[in-house]
Amino acid sequence: MNRHGEINVPALQSVEEDINNYIAKHIDPESEYLFRLYRATNIHTVHGRMASGHIQGQLLKMLVGMIKPKNILEVGTFSGYSAISMAKGLDNDGKVYTFEINDEMEDFTRKWIDGSDVADKIVFSIGDANTLAPKLGIDFDMAFIDGDKRTYIETYEMAMTILRKGGYILADNTLWDGHVIDPAYDRDRQTIGIRNFNDHVAADDRVEKVILPIRDGLSLIKKIK
Repeated sequence: MNRHGEINVPALQSVEEDINNYIAKHIDPESEYLFRLYRATNIHTVHGRMASGHIQGQLLKMLVGMIKPKNILEVGTFSGYSAISMAKGLDNDGKVYTFEINDEMEDFTRKWIDGSDVADKIVFSIGDANTLAPKLGIDFDMAFIDGDKRTYIETYEMAMTILRKGGYILADNTLWDGHVIDPAYDRDRQTIGIRNFNDHVAADDRVEKVILPIRDGLSLIKKIK
């Protein structure tokens, strides 16, 4: 913060990058395959930063190992990084059912999922998860929400209907680059969607919840009712 009380955004971004680099050096290394996937995502897609990346991918893998879900629902596959990371934490009989609404990502994502060493644990579909996931007739143990921020509440409520009691929902981007507390984004529809979602979950007595300040914010939500 300078003498005028203004936040030095470039300086904060530099510190964040340094911290992320430090963390990356002190956790399990990223696999060569995921490294190549992340690099290809940034080269061949417009929004490469949307991919989970090394730190979050490792966290997702470890959370799966701790929760031990048999069936995971993912809303928002993007390039497949998070689906592959979660699948690596599954037991042999576990599955990730992942949905991507953007059909332009299908060829890229399917190639990388099919080429991974956990392809047999991932069921990848193109379409609206809010419509398609309930039709699977599966009781899910865990859900990872990383789709359209404007419909997070709708996706959350859908997931709650097919999530077993004691199951977990992880919701990504719930701090939204700090926009959730920045008045400059009061009219931004994605920011409004995240704010409304956070308020909705905070008031929901069916769940226990915490927001982790990891990357763009990750909400960890447990269904207790």
